[in-house]
Amino acid sequence: MTIVSLPGSSGYLEAGNRKISYFSNPYVLGLTFIAGIGGLLFGYDTGVISGALLYIKDDFPEVSQSSFLQETIVSMALVGAMIGAAAGGWVNDYFGRKKATLSADVVFIMGSVVMAAAPDPYILILGRLLVGLGVGVASVTAPVYIAEASPSEIRGGLVSTNVLMITGGQFLSYLVNLAFTEIPGTWRWMLGVAGVPAAIQFVLMLFLPESPRWLYMKVQILYLQKDKAEAAAVLAKIYDPYRLEEEIDQLATALEEERLRKQAISYLDVFRKKEIRLAFFAGAGLQAFQQFTGINTVMYYSPTIVQMAGFKSNQLALLLSLIVALMNAMGTIVGIYLIDHFGRKKLALTSLSGVIVSLILLAVAFVLESSAAANVGAYGWIAVIGLAFYIAFFAPGMGPVPWTVNSEIYPESYRGMCGGMSATVNWISNLIVAQSFLSLAEAVGTGVTFLILAGIAVTAFVFVIVFVPETKGLSFEEMERIWKDRAWGNGSGREALLEARS
Repeated sequence: MTIVSLPGSSGYLEAGNRKISYFSNPYVLGLTFIAGIGGLLFGYDTGVISGALLYIKDDFPEVSQSSFLQETIVSMALVGAMIGAAAGGWVNDYFGRKKATLSADVVFIMGSVVMAAAPDPYILILGRLLVGLGVGVASVTAPVYIAEASPSEIRGGLVSTNVLMITGGQFLSYLVNLAFTEIPGTWRWMLGVAGVPAAIQFVLMLFLPESPRWLYMKVQILYLQKDKAEAAAVLAKIYDPYRLEEEIDQLATALEEERLRKQAISYLDVFRKKEIRLAFFAGAGLQAFQQFTGINTVMYYSPTIVQMAGFKSNQLALLLSLIVALMNAMGTIVGIYLIDHFGRKKLALTSLSGVIVSLILLAVAFVLESSAAANVGAYGWIAVIGLAFYIAFFAPGMGPVPWTVNSEIYPESYRGMCGGMSATVNWISNLIVAQSFLSLAEAVGTGVTFLILAGIAVTAFVFVIVFVPETKGLSFEEMERIWKDRAWGNGSGREALLEARS
């Protein structure tokens, strides 16, 4: 594949004699946006609770008096998301991507209603659990559904649109928190309004097709020819005629290989088969490092970090946090363009390089601030600049790359299962970081804590170099060959595959 550089960064990619743009197929773009609403729910839920908790404490004295209840209200959604992500892989593979999305919407709406109407903190915690279940299933389903309905040349950018929806949801949550501060029942509105986009997605998803690749897999299992015809009809809306035959041939070949295996897939098979084990190690490792390099520390605790830096005004802390959330969303837009032009691996390495420098800058600022008797304001601004640089480097790279890579590196029969397992790793890592950051900062100091995160980012840099292949422009079948080559030493890399295709 060659990249065409046009004035104004048009977003066109050229493969052979065909030009493909993110906007050339309205059907695929609409499908991506509707599926991406799941990402919006994901982002909104992770961001809204920080503001809502302030008002929950006012309504429920027992919450105000119990740090444990506060932590449980925040973390129960993460617990639900871990369970939802773990079950989401099986739901995706058994029922399909469309039904998985619809079920996630129903559970999310139920959770939103329960939270908004909660008469006590314990019912609120139940609502948080339900919302988390919906978010967990959606976090597995949306990237896979988008990837399976996208041409390989622009698959990375389209899957990254889901990450844009996540960061957009986080930014929206800050705006909603500000909008409802003067309205009676503040926190109930903040939490309940999340059900609206879930209901919109449910209605729109009814008009979208099932993933064509999942339908082909169903043909292999149940021998239903109508599903094969339906898959071909969906593919015809995605690809031009000259490309359609090639895609159907690749699916037919993959289908035949699945038939020859003639065995049920289990979770243990992920670790028994070397090529699947390598793919999962790369995918799950990226998801873990996305969290352990500190992104949700920044998103959850940015107001606290700003105040730690010496800015004691709540309003200023919230305003700077809103700017951080906006930068995160804007950086993701840059990542959408770069991921199919620059490549997943190069983008992740560039992103991690900037993250390492930014975390060191944050660490130095906090160490100097803690040892200085005066001039705290100057060091505070260094910390805020470090925070801004962190988002500027993280958002275009380590934000979208783990989700994109995990949506495309697994064979069809393992895609839902491995995607669910790697998403579970992400949520577990998220919970560990969210629950440990403030305690760690209190124990060893904020500066040392950021140095620890910088060390983890260095480890992540080495991990990407060694274990993550470049997947830009490859079909799902070609990526399956890459893992077999890595497992059994055949030595055929990405460039050889692209050359053979041309």
